[in-house]
Amino acid sequence: MTTHTTRRQFLKSAALAGAALGFPTIVPSSVFGQNAPNSRIGMGLIGLGLMMGGHQGHMLGRDDVQVLAVCDVHRNRRENARQSVERAYANQRATGAYKGCEAYNEFERVVERKDIDAVVVVTPDHWHAPISVAAMRSGKDVYVQKPMTLTIREGRIMSDTARQYGAILQVGSQQRSERAFRKACELVRNGYIGKVHTIYAGLGEFAPPRTLPEQPIPEGFDYDRWLGPTPWYPYNEARVKGDYGGGWRCFWDYGSRKNGDWGAHHFDIIQWALGMDDSGPAEFIPKGYEGTEYQTHIYRDGAKVLRDHPDRKGHMIRFIGEKGEVCVSRGDRLDTTPVSLKDQPLAPNDVRLYASNHHEDNWVQSIKTRKANICPAEIGHRTATICHLSGIAERLKRPLKWDPAKEEILGDAEASRWLDRPRRAPYTYI
Repeated sequence: MTTHTTRRQFLKSAALAGAALGFPTIVPSSVFGQNAPNSRIGMGLIGLGLMMGGHQGHMLGRDDVQVLAVCDVHRNRRENARQSVERAYANQRATGAYKGCEAYNEFERVVERKDIDAVVVVTPDHWHAPISVAAMRSGKDVYVQKPMTLTIREGRIMSDTARQYGAILQVGSQQRSERAFRKACELVRNGYIGKVHTIYAGLGEFAPPRTLPEQPIPEGFDYDRWLGPTPWYPYNEARVKGDYGGGWRCFWDYGSRKNGDWGAHHFDIIQWALGMDDSGPAEFIPKGYEGTEYQTHIYRDGAKVLRDHPDRKGHMIRFIGEKGEVCVSRGDRLDTTPVSLKDQPLAPNDVRLYASNHHEDNWVQSIKTRKANICPAEIGHRTATICHLSGIAERLKRPLKWDPAKEEILGDAEASRWLDRPRRAPYTYI
């Protein structure tokens, strides 16, 4: 019996036993790891657009991972990726030749393979949950780009599924694996700037959604499957392309616009700093409501998060407390008031946050050890919830009251309908 089969059978039997008893699945680390007969992790890459490049390069550079399959609804993308994978492995062999990576249009073909242990999901947001849930139910571990979901209900399903099947799911909120963000969060969490009352986060803006003229569907592109569970619209390149200027991210059908883009990164760090990974804000106020100058969400202790306030002192996030400030950005940029706080060592009894120095490596190591990873499904769900509620408030042009314990919008039946969305047949996986 192969190692792949043993792992999968163990996961399934453990998950079923745990579910029958009503307990979460706990997989002992002795079942996995580098001492296993074959410690190479069979990997599938799903969604081969702009953001997959870095993930693909990382996985191809590891000697404990074997990329066995690539998947995309663009024929040219998947064939190019397959060739790239085989060329990389050929270059690592003395023979200079390698064949062994399959290319698929349908993610189901990847998920059903018994020799694939884990998948990286880098599709547009509306496909994150269907693919991830199917993979976990097949005994696979998942790395999924942020935001984790398209809707709040999807997040609860994903988190519960990960728990039930003992899956190692990592959300691509990689700022948690950067030193400056971890240090900033530790300073805030341990009270070095006193009670935090205001936080500024810079998200930027996308162009508004717009009606697009119909264009011919390119040969080799499965547009119907790209749309998947979302409403049908005539094809236009601007609707489907992925780029840093917007593309599909401009449309509500496929995400939460800038809240689901940079908000998924920065709101995640704010949650971490405030110790709210299992909870969230209680109120969401859209920009423009009764003169509200900046999109705002408010925690029960009164801490306010303001989007795109210009006084961020050149940083992505600025925490303002009663005794000082912490400002943090990518590129290992950290500034504090007082200045000496930046190099403040933690006291023996201070909270020390999970330390990861590389987000993908953290996931792979967790797959092998079955120990907790830095950004699992429940954390990703809670952060995505903030993105989605901010978007709902913006679209309805009114504040929302939120109960993070019950995960309910309070006193607004119309808004509550947006906790999930209808799904277009036949893509009704969740």
